[in-house]
Amino acid sequence: MYRSIFAQALFKDQVVIVTGGGSGIGRCVAHELAALGAVVALVGRTPEKLAAVQAEIAAAGGRSDAYPCNIRDEEGVKALVARVLERHGRIDGLVNNAGGQFPAPLKDISLKGWEAVLQTNLTGGFLMARECLNQAMAASGGAIVNIVADMWGGMPNMGHSGAARAGMVNFTETAAFEWAQYGVRVNAVAPGYVASSGMDAYPPAMHQTIREFPQTVPLKRFGTEAEVSAAIVFLLSGAASFITGTTLRVDGGRPNVRPGMPMPEMRNPAEPFNGFHLATLPKILQDGGAS
Repeated sequence: MYRSIFAQALFKDQVVIVTGGGSGIGRCVAHELAALGAVVALVGRTPEKLAAVQAEIAAAGGRSDAYPCNIRDEEGVKALVARVLERHGRIDGLVNNAGGQFPAPLKDISLKGWEAVLQTNLTGGFLMARECLNQAMAASGGAIVNIVADMWGGMPNMGHSGAARAGMVNFTETAAFEWAQYGVRVNAVAPGYVASSGMDAYPPAMHQTIREFPQTVPLKRFGTEAEVSAAIVFLLSGAASFITGTTLRVDGGRPNVRPGMPMPEMRNPAEPFNGFHLATLPKILQDGGAS
């Protein structure tokens, strides 16, 4: 079973949608929410991945449904939210986790590539949030958590993703104001360098650079999927009932590093939290490259 730090049955019988639920952080969040009693609506583009996570959750005694969908398709998103409501009669939470990008300097990004990344990381999240509000949460309240990234100070070689994530932070702040009247809280979580399966999607030329990421982090290690999940679950929970419009960084302090300031030696390493019973290191870190 998932070893969550939160109280058992915290989300008993609540319905939470998790986009990008077929792998990585989304898979971990889905497992934790299900372990805490939620019915999880798994959303993603690949039915096989969703089915695999659904089977994992069932084996652990949790409940979930799979909803294959391209969140960039407006009509598909409308239909998806309607299906969840038809099946369960409510939507209590949304985790806008689906995303993706590819490494490239700005000068080499085509219009098609730029638009694809913005549609996935910004437009799709907007569509999901808007439909959850209009079809369900405007009448019953709820909580939305948007997953962004460590894009403070720019994202060299990931400029399309940085622009999209910055836009999602601004969307989070605007929606928090506009939707507070409905009892809907909107927050964001910004993971830093997290040891997740998404690392394996990058080309071999980047693997050594990725292995060296912890050297630029004050806490001197990668984060775990469970550490990001815990932040998301907190913001979905009643304990965060007076928190809206904020972005919670889960990054080991990486944006606080300043050029020219020497990185101090780690005297007392911060022990990572990993409550995810099915967690595995990305393949590129399994050769001892993880810190």
